[in-house]
Formats: sequence, structure tokens, C-alpha cells
Amino acid sequence: MWHKHKFIQLYYSDNIKKPLYITPFCIELGENVNIWYNARIEGVRKYNNTLFTPRIIIRESVSIQQNIHLTCANRVEIGANTAIAANVTITDIHHPYIDVNVPIERQDLEVGFVEIGDECKIYNNSVVLPNTKIGKHVTVGANSVVQGNIPDYSVVVGAPARIVKRYDFEQKRWRNTDSFGKFEK
Repeated sequence: MWHKHKFIQLYYSDNIKKPLYITPFCIELGENVNIWYNARIEGVRKYNNTLFTPRIIIRESVSIQQNIHLTCANRVEIGANTAIAANVTITDIHHPYIDVNVPIERQDLEVGFVEIGDECKIYNNSVVLPNTKIGKHVTVGANSVVQGNIPDYSVVVGAPARIVKRYDFEQKRWRNTDSFGKFEK
């Protein structure tokens, strides 16, 4: 069951612990979502003279630890049974540096998307950047900076994040990979 626009009700429940800033108009929650202290979950409707229609979808049984910083102007989706550790940033927004005569924070936004698959684990202090699709059952190591497409059943680490191993269903075991996710021989 989805709780669209019922975030304010949940704000006062045991599921969401004292957020810093939340925009309920754009958030859809699945059942059994838990969000810990100091969450900033923000949909951006207008920036400079551009209007946006942000959509933040958090599927069922997602756990988000303290200090999440999630900003969205288009679409951020977090799959079911995903766990996000403390101090993680997820954003579909980029502040480009194009005009040297305008402060960076006042330049028009570049907007993409973020999709995080079911059953993922994103460890502490990681950053998920715009135009990122993380597959199902992916582990993102602590302090990683992730952008691009990450295949299902992968482990990624580093800044920038690179694939270090994937599950090989033919051999029924985890195997090391090159940074592009191709199995090593």
C-alpha cells in the first residue's frame, strides 16, 4: 500500500525521526519505511526561472539511517528492502559551472534521475549522483561516489565508484571483475 502525500502523518509516527526538512508534496512511501534523524528529503519545484515536477518514490521496507541528504527535481526512486547507511547523499540535480560571472549556486540546474534497485545496501558517506541506475542487490562501499549504470548483483567501491565483483549465476559464486564489471579470467 502506498502513502502518497501522507508523509506529514508519518512524520509524527515512529517511522520518521525528527527530520530537518521534508517536502511532502512529492513523496510516495511504501509500507514499513523507516527514516532516522536529521533527514533532508527535498523536492525542488522551482529554481531560478525553471519549474520542475519532482517525484521521490521510496518503496516498501526501506531503511534510511541518520543525516540523509536527498534532493530531487525530476525523479529519485529507491527500491524495496534497500538499506541506506548514515550520511548518504542522493541527488538528481547538478549545479553546473558554466558562466564565470554568476555564482555557481545561482546558475540553472542540470537535472537527471536516480534509480536504486531492490535489496541494495548503500554504506556510510556515499554519494549517488544524477543519471545513475543502480541495479538489484548491489552493495555500494563506504565513501563511494556513484554515477552511471551499475548492473544487478554487483559490489562497487571508490571515488569514482568502480565495480570490483559481481555474482556469476552460471558458476554460482562471486567473482572479481574489471572496473567495467567484466569477469576476470
